[in-house]
Amino acid sequence: MQDAPRLKTFLADCQARVATTLERVLPAAEQPPTRLHQAMRYAVLGAGKRVRPTLAYASAQALDLAPERVDAGAAAVELIHAYSLIHDDLPAMDDDDLRRGRPSCHKAFDEATAILAGDALQTLAFGVLAQDDAAAPARLRMVAALARAAGSIGMAGGQALDLESEGGQLDLVMLENIHIHKTGALIRASVQMASLACPELEPAKAEALDHYAKCIGLAFQIQDDLLDVEGDTDVIGKQSGADAVHDKATYPSLMGIAAAREAANNLVSDALASLDRFDVGADPLRWIARYIVDRDR
Repeated sequence: MQDAPRLKTFLADCQARVATTLERVLPAAEQPPTRLHQAMRYAVLGAGKRVRPTLAYASAQALDLAPERVDAGAAAVELIHAYSLIHDDLPAMDDDDLRRGRPSCHKAFDEATAILAGDALQTLAFGVLAQDDAAAPARLRMVAALARAAGSIGMAGGQALDLESEGGQLDLVMLENIHIHKTGALIRASVQMASLACPELEPAKAEALDHYAKCIGLAFQIQDDLLDVEGDTDVIGKQSGADAVHDKATYPSLMGIAAAREAANNLVSDALASLDRFDVGADPLRWIARYIVDRDR
């Protein structure tokens, strides 16, 4: 990837920036109830790509917004993401013992603590947005967008559909519907954190950013499916082959590996085309789109 060095720098800057906010908003490990707060910090502050906060900052740059305008939104989407990973890993869900190269939260602590940590991170995300310095209308729009993305018509609903589908017969339309909700909804919300912080944004640009987010959200899931088949557990940080063990329909299982990779690349091309109305300020969004299908973890 030609722009890999610039993307690496941009990712590092965004990761450092959101880490500062997350460290500030998370309860201290020593604050009672200590075990719960330690589990929350364990799940959030460990290694992670921080793709969702990075998308919020990249979208802000595309819209010529100062990064502090999306600090709260970037942290909030990462808190929701961390909560979802805790719950997804539970035995009643995907039953994964490994996350980001170390024991899942319920393995490092216990199931009850993990459930409560996920619950607490979810509520913390909305508290962070509600207490942001942004004008009240912008904060309300962000809270509403994140609630939609995380709830029954978004990520939680997608996970429910995914669980219901295990062992069943899915076609590509049904699989896409699952992942538009399970993975795509929060990625779209990440981009919306910037769009909604910019009330003067012209509708055509807002729609273009949303289309970009929809495309890369689905491409992200296809690449995850490919990594589950082809990835190395030590590299991807979670157990490879888990989808096959749970008899889950995936893009590679329905389309084949080559066709799935082509579909992901086509989605990235569509995402990049939607950025044509933006200048070089949107370059980080362009780099991220390519990164999503080139990544190995």
